[in-house]
Amino acid sequence: MSGGWWCDGVRWPGEAPELGWSRGGDRRVSVLAYGAGIGFRALGERHCVGARGNVCPLGAVVPGRSTGGRCAECARLDRAHSVAADTMADDPRTYRVYLAWFGPGMVKVGITGEERGAARLREQGAVVFSWLGRGPLMAARRTEEVLRAALGVPDRISYARKRAVRGRLPGAEERAVEVAELYGRAARLEGDGRPESLERLPLDVVDQAELFGIDRAPAPVRSVRELVDGGVVAGRLVAAAGPDLHLAVDGVGVVVLDTRLITGWDLAAVPAEAGSDVRVPLIDIGGAGVQGGLF
Repeated sequence: MSGGWWCDGVRWPGEAPELGWSRGGDRRVSVLAYGAGIGFRALGERHCVGARGNVCPLGAVVPGRSTGGRCAECARLDRAHSVAADTMADDPRTYRVYLAWFGPGMVKVGITGEERGAARLREQGAVVFSWLGRGPLMAARRTEEVLRAALGVPDRISYARKRAVRGRLPGAEERAVEVAELYGRAARLEGDGRPESLERLPLDVVDQAELFGIDRAPAPVRSVRELVDGGVVAGRLVAAAGPDLHLAVDGVGVVVLDTRLITGWDLAAVPAEAGSDVRVPLIDIGGAGVQGGLF
């Protein structure tokens, strides 16, 4: 994709990952398939992707390592209108509270709009999840806060930590047991301050490892640190989880590309076998070692 189209990153509206593209007010998507080749070259400078569907009024240049892809002002505007900012107390929609598992001991509680289904769980790369309850926004938010404190789980887990364990997860049965145990702990918290307006939902463990392809793909060994002008990223897609694409690269192994790093770049297509550029730095999965380039 080129000619002024900018990548908006990976979306998960259904059970297949999609790359979103924008040019002004126009939008397109590219549905991704495991086994297919993906390759592109970054051109020029990386620009702010704007906020809430609007173009950045400054046309600001943003750093290559920024996973947000926004200038400070657009980041502030985007955050101000998010559910996490607690600025929409009168939101009439129904929300769901969920328990998401990313690896042994890596669990979080969160909320998402019911109309979105499990899209939020796919966007975060949750390997396993179960719904906990449903109800108005503020009731869901209150429940989320209470359960975080009671279960001792964080409000967020970094993608670096998720990648570090993704290639060595326990089996599906063990994953389900850990989620079921945490669900049971949450269900036993009676009289804990959770709003009565939140309807509790039964345990229903959903495992997304097969959906992501991580149950059959080789473990990732490195991840892209940033893109640079003229830098090439290319390989064959073997798995995807959240914003991460797992690309099999000849002579390197499986490399993770966090698509939040490619937003705001003008990208030109290259063959999946392209392999002459050495300007895209890699970092070892789960470590601090940096390799000079992708090829």
